[in-house]
Amino acid sequence: MGIREFPGGTPRGKGIAIGMRRSPDVSPRRLSDISPQLRQLKYLVVDEAIKEDLKWSRSVEDLTSGPAGLTSIEERILRITGYYGYQPWAASYKREERPRDGPGPAEAPAGAEPGRAGPRGCRCSGPRPRKLSWGLAVVLCVCASWAGSTQLAKLTFRTFDAPFTLTWFATTWNCLFFPLYYAGHACKAADRQSVRQRYRECCRFFGDNGLTLKVFFTKAAPFGVLWTLTNYLYLHAIKKINATDASVLFCCNKAFVFLLSWIVLRDRFMGVRIVAAILAIAGIVMMTYADGFHSHSVIGIALVVGSASMSALYKVLFKLLLGSAKFGEAALFLSILGVFNILFITCIPVILYFTKVEYWSSFNDIPWGNLCGFSVLLLTFNIVLNFGIAVTYPTLMSLGIVLSVPVNAVVDHYTTEIAFNGVRVIAIIIIGLGFLLLLLPEEWDVWLVKLLTRLKVRKKEETAEGGADLGSGTRNKSRRARPSFAR
Repeated sequence: MGIREFPGGTPRGKGIAIGMRRSPDVSPRRLSDISPQLRQLKYLVVDEAIKEDLKWSRSVEDLTSGPAGLTSIEERILRITGYYGYQPWAASYKREERPRDGPGPAEAPAGAEPGRAGPRGCRCSGPRPRKLSWGLAVVLCVCASWAGSTQLAKLTFRTFDAPFTLTWFATTWNCLFFPLYYAGHACKAADRQSVRQRYRECCRFFGDNGLTLKVFFTKAAPFGVLWTLTNYLYLHAIKKINATDASVLFCCNKAFVFLLSWIVLRDRFMGVRIVAAILAIAGIVMMTYADGFHSHSVIGIALVVGSASMSALYKVLFKLLLGSAKFGEAALFLSILGVFNILFITCIPVILYFTKVEYWSSFNDIPWGNLCGFSVLLLTFNIVLNFGIAVTYPTLMSLGIVLSVPVNAVVDHYTTEIAFNGVRVIAIIIIGLGFLLLLLPEEWDVWLVKLLTRLKVRKKEETAEGGADLGSGTRNKSRRARPSFAR
């Protein structure tokens, strides 16, 4: 299909060619006249650097900002092949000709339209600082709720020695997840749905038939058991060891998640995460050695490691059997776990009470304030951990868990007789380091190489600029020092 010519040699739709440079030696009338340039189009497909340059080129910017008449295939080919003076395959056109991205917000280049950012325009002025500020709030909330629930459970066991009953009571509060989610949906959503409509839509997460009795026992009941075991083992361990050791050992669940995901889900192998898993195991051994392998502490450490293992198994099986869930689906699932706890787990605290394994003389002796406070803190922790991703980054939320360790250490230092010997401190540092290594993204090595390369280039540029300034200063000084023979 040839280019249609019109009086004046101007193709249709190209009436506003202001600012477009036309090469005087290139004036094609047919596509066959520019066949050598068309053969060069293959480089635009292969070379990523040329793609990036073409993306931010002035000609493409004009093409996207112009009227509809400029979007014909003829105009695109003419612009790409150099008809308007832009030849991306030319050897003289270097990537370094574009301004290098700076660390801070950049101004729009001269000549850019008002309200449009240039290629270096600030892309993080709005969402990123907002996400970081929300992330700080989420980190503080996760840290405070997790450390507070641990310390409050430790305080509760002084007068109410019933860890399984406390687990059952706190898990019952999971029934509030879906009502709280629907309250937020009703206040914020533009297309508001009824409770039944929202429930049915979220039930699609379990399959086409929704939440049936079979689905309840095959896909919800196992996770209800794992949830109860995770919390019970952790609370039972707090009776035997201090809160600092329990909280730092529970951080090992991140390493167990990686190992199970690598084995079961066939996730990508990462050497740095293997190192983190080894550090976690070494920290567990050193934590056991810190108290001299006494039976009391060994049992407590084993209970926390079992709790971390149940938590990791819960996460991996959820991803294997159910995949990923939206906010409403996650809220409904957690509420179903609360219903399962009420229907099928209630009998266990009753049996423990009558067998006097977990016995209290009267209901007036139960510290209801501590039980409700612990349940509220644990509910807050789970809400923030499951729904905080809507306002911030997942990595920041995970930092709240590891930051609860020093908070528990400070509280234990003033409330208990914990001995922070060298072995315990080293074990805490090793487990914390392994947890932080597990937070690294999969492309962390690529980002590190890019950062080092950018720093190296910037250092060379600063050295070159400093040398140029020094040379000009020396020449000016020699000119001032030269004697003048003029009379």
